[in-house]
Amino acid sequence: MDHRLIQYFKKMTSLSDEETRVLLESMVVKQHPKGSYLVSEGEFSEDTYFVLEGLVRQFKIVDGEDVTTNFFSEEQWILSLDNFEGKKPAAYNLVCVEDTRVVIGNEHKARELFKQFPRFETISRQIMETVFMEQQQQMTSYITDKPEQRYVKLLQARPDIFQRVPQYDIASYIGVKPESLSRIRKKLRDRDANNETKAG
Repeated sequence: MDHRLIQYFKKMTSLSDEETRVLLESMVVKQHPKGSYLVSEGEFSEDTYFVLEGLVRQFKIVDGEDVTTNFFSEEQWILSLDNFEGKKPAAYNLVCVEDTRVVIGNEHKARELFKQFPRFETISRQIMETVFMEQQQQMTSYITDKPEQRYVKLLQARPDIFQRVPQYDIASYIGVKPESLSRIRKKLRDRDANNETKAG
């Protein structure tokens, strides 16, 4: 059994041997090949995911166009904060960009753990607050930042993404066409080159 999720929890709190054992026994780990979907838009699903290995792209179809809204990689949670019980149709598609391995959970499993170890509810709340904050920051960025700013923020925060996904998905994520992304990249390269020349 993979211990990556256990290590994630241990960054937040200490775990007893019993807590570790129960967490390991409760884990449902699934392998998804590249190109497969965890969830399709419109489906009803209460599952949440913790990425052990691989990369998942979140996107939705807007006016017939594929619009990338997020990327999830190792040690990130994929969850819908407004649909924990799966009573609403999924608003997004989740597709594996790489062969991906995830731990699958849901609200029912979480409640069973909370009964046995009540303090896990506090840990769960901390995780949800972190994810909510990240989603809020991302939403604010879409409203206030220009595409070039979104590109720079993604590059600074998630440099690995640029080696793992096609450029047209990066372009879609920051809200431009691929040719506009090429111009942004050239502009930033030229700016860096000018700054190096001035510094030299």
